[in-house]
Amino acid sequence: MRGFKFFDRFKSTQVHALSPSDNNSGMRAKLPKSNFTSSVSVSSQALLPYGLPTTEILEPQLDPDLKPIYHVESLADLYRRLDTCLPTDKSLLFIEQYTLLRCLGDSKLLRRCLFAARQYATDVHSKVVLSAWLRFDRREDEFIGVSSMDCNGNVLECPIAALVSGYDPNSVSIHCLCNQGCSEVVSTQTLIGNDCPSLDDDYDNDDVSFCINDELIHCFRYKIAALSSPLKAMLYGSFAESRRDKIDFSMNGISVGGMRAVEVYSRTRRVDLFSAGIVLELLSFANRFCCEEMKSACDAHLASLVCGIEDVLILIDYGLEERANLLVAACLLVLLRELPSSLYNRKVLKIFCSPEAGERWSMLGRGSFFLYYFLSQVAIEENMASNTTVMLLDRLQEFATEKWQKALAMHKLGCVLLERKEYKDAQFCFEAAVQAGHVYSVAGIARAKYKQGQQYSAFRLINSIIFEYKPVGWMYQERSLYGVGREKIIDLNTATELDPTLSFPYKYRAVMKVEKKHIKQAILEIGKIIAFKLSPDCLELRAWFYIALEDYESALRDVRALLTLEPNYMMFHGRVSSDHLVELLSHRIQQWSLADCWMQLYEQWSCVDDIASLAVINQMLVNDPGKSLLWFRQSLLLLRLNCQKAAMRCLRLATNHCSSEHERLVYEGWILYDTGHREEALFRAEKSILIQRSFEAFFLKAYILADTNLDPETSSYVIQLLEEALRCPSDGLRKGQALNNLGSIFVDCGKLDQAADCYMNALKIKHTRAHQGLARVYHLKSQRKAAFDEMTKLIEKAHNNASAYEKRSEYCDRDMAKNDLNRATQLDPLRTYPYRYRAAVLMDDQKETEALEELTKAIAFKPELQMLHLRAAFYESIGDLPSTLQDCEAALCLDPNHIDTLDLYNKTQNRAAHQ
Repeated sequence: MRGFKFFDRFKSTQVHALSPSDNNSGMRAKLPKSNFTSSVSVSSQALLPYGLPTTEILEPQLDPDLKPIYHVESLADLYRRLDTCLPTDKSLLFIEQYTLLRCLGDSKLLRRCLFAARQYATDVHSKVVLSAWLRFDRREDEFIGVSSMDCNGNVLECPIAALVSGYDPNSVSIHCLCNQGCSEVVSTQTLIGNDCPSLDDDYDNDDVSFCINDELIHCFRYKIAALSSPLKAMLYGSFAESRRDKIDFSMNGISVGGMRAVEVYSRTRRVDLFSAGIVLELLSFANRFCCEEMKSACDAHLASLVCGIEDVLILIDYGLEERANLLVAACLLVLLRELPSSLYNRKVLKIFCSPEAGERWSMLGRGSFFLYYFLSQVAIEENMASNTTVMLLDRLQEFATEKWQKALAMHKLGCVLLERKEYKDAQFCFEAAVQAGHVYSVAGIARAKYKQGQQYSAFRLINSIIFEYKPVGWMYQERSLYGVGREKIIDLNTATELDPTLSFPYKYRAVMKVEKKHIKQAILEIGKIIAFKLSPDCLELRAWFYIALEDYESALRDVRALLTLEPNYMMFHGRVSSDHLVELLSHRIQQWSLADCWMQLYEQWSCVDDIASLAVINQMLVNDPGKSLLWFRQSLLLLRLNCQKAAMRCLRLATNHCSSEHERLVYEGWILYDTGHREEALFRAEKSILIQRSFEAFFLKAYILADTNLDPETSSYVIQLLEEALRCPSDGLRKGQALNNLGSIFVDCGKLDQAADCYMNALKIKHTRAHQGLARVYHLKSQRKAAFDEMTKLIEKAHNNASAYEKRSEYCDRDMAKNDLNRATQLDPLRTYPYRYRAAVLMDDQKETEALEELTKAIAFKPELQMLHLRAAFYESIGDLPSTLQDCEAALCLDPNHIDTLDLYNKTQNRAAHQ
């Protein structure tokens, strides 16, 4: 299933995104083969069996997540609620924050929300769901030999710690010391069948007997009475049983063996002496007669027996029926930590999706919403249009109590039904989401109407939204679907201007150029977004264009780079695997030897062409898939390209393919460092060095220590570590990086000559990025012209040079700096420094309105911490205290520990209080 995920298409990772409403959807098989005979050569047609996409079939996919129309206001409101709520309410609020931030795509920020939600969870069910969610998020099941029930050392992800109720505010910093694997196996001898020990043969003092099917079970009246208030009332109260020494219990649903177990428990307070079947009888008895202590003991014992799905399938129905919290939690733990595979088990699906599931799972309280939110998220990723996904979302809406929860459930369900071509039902769901306050769902209503042939109605609906609210990019993108001719293009251009991160306008304009036979211009157009936002669908589209142009080498580069992001990606409307296309393209170009590949890698690395570097490493891995070093290099490139999840996957593969212990420790160290476990990462580096001194181990240790405010002593130690690394065998690519890092430390220590030497040595081995460090040295030596020239060299050499333009702006006059920063924004609109610089210049020139507008236009599509803080400072300087507070609150919602924003926030609150 991973090779053809509906979710991937839904998230616009496939360029074909065909309009499923068209009656001629059967054209997929014939798609525009005939439309491009004039622009695609006969030779290329063999590689484009389904032709190129046309503008008529391109369509942006709706985002299945909540998309607040105004991010800042939503984040500020959430921060205020988080700041004033009770600790017991914070877990739910952090899940709301997770939901609001999903559309921003920052994986580390989302993981922090899940960690906070787990930290503040108090009941075991919520803890189990959130710990499994955290595990699923990092997909550590890809490690060789790691079980789904293994603990990774973090108490918030530990499966055993999740079964302990209560809230520990310090849990986020606790390192779990539990044993690996399942919870403890009961060591006491378990009895078979209905056998039951007496443990006491002296029955001279027993004074009551319970009769079950003509058999007597002798008991101590006062001990049975001590089990619960109802039993005490029966045996010592005004009931007839209090005056009898024989009580008929045949109609109370307990067997002779079960009642004997009750008698033994009344004396020993132990349940671990009995078989699971007898304990289940005890659990039922405890529920019927309100024996809370006995119920807790049975619950805990049965929970300890759950180690696999087979155990779950036997016990979970009993747990739900008897409302045994711990047993249900233990069963959930196994099912959720086996996701997504457990969703393919029919018996498991029945547990979650049966008609009575909603009522049965209500025992979880707010954990019920967490459970179905998580399950539906996994189901969408696996197969968006499946019946399972629909059923789970149906349950999710049942457990939605707050407005945002109802909006989330109905919007997601609307998106799924739209994918399934159930347009009327989808429209109903989107309308319900809008009623719950989710304005973005209006786009879903319009799309559903459009699929039902109501194009003008869809146009009017989106048009009304544009006039009712302050316009944002997605509104114009959506309206472009229902417009024609020049109006469509104007809307797409406006969408890009308001939100340059939307990929659909670039794709549409590129395909439109292809239709006009301007393929080179189409490549340039799609290349604009690939330069700053790497995605498989855009790489696929550009590869198609290169094939049409018969530039097979460039096409192969893009397909190979695509495979590093998504190894099982299906091209040509999900019909052809990327691997197969690689094979076909490889026959059209000259094959490289291993030596050629290394030469190409050095060349592309030197040109700062990360996509081409990815492609070369992908080719090398095809020939040597077990080479852990290559997986590691691939992860470094993906991190540089901001592809966090793909980078982590490669790091895990590097770990899995290690041939030595010291190497494995290094890669584990990088994984721990990237996931925020700094101390554990440092321990791995030190342990690796003890086994064998290697470049990567010293480099890792130096990198971790340098990621703090370095004091002179630590700086000196980091320098020693990097020098030790450089003495160890490695290749020029990594040594160039080490020299570059060493130069940075020398600069921070004020040792400019040593820093210059490092950067020059790095440049000698073609580490082009060292130009930037050398420019900084010249600048600090007051050699401004030399610094400018050094950055110009980097701009000329680097394939992706947005950061170089940004950095060069620091070494030239204001007008040239403005030009460089404008160019940096044009190349990469996600870089925030140019907006902040331009806004600061405008503020210095007393153009407050223009300064605020400069920041506002960027915050609209990227509500980033530094920009929010700067705009808050600007508002404070002009006396707009409400706007200052709102921006501070939004920034603190992203990072509650940002010192400068906290200071500004407290200062503004004091000013507001005195006015």
